Amino acid sequence: MQLICHTDALNEGEARGFETAGRALLVVRRQHQFYVYENRCPHRGIRLEWQADQFLDYEKQFIQCATHGALFRIEDGECIAGPCPGERLIPCQFLQQDNCLYLIP
Repeated sequence: MQLICHTDALNEGEARGFETAGRALLVVRRQHQFYVYENRCPHRGIRLEWQADQFLDYEKQFIQCATHGALFRIEDGECIAGPCPGERLIPCQFLQQDNCLYLIP
């Protein structure tokens, strides 16, 4: 297992990007839950953010691709608006233990 981050690295309602085991990841903390996805848009195969850690829409309700504005539900990564409706972000298996998030290979 590879360390992604400490749980206190994200405040409630925040998203951040991390590099772990050679993979670009996106971690969101929402309603005291963590969600981890590959930082890659299913439409273009590029990273979701233009600026560091800018993953959420203005109201912080959805993950947003900065390139074309696609919106993805935080809870399951499904695209609900934009050029790739029905496609999903790739979820990553992780373990939350001792105030840390670990990537499960």
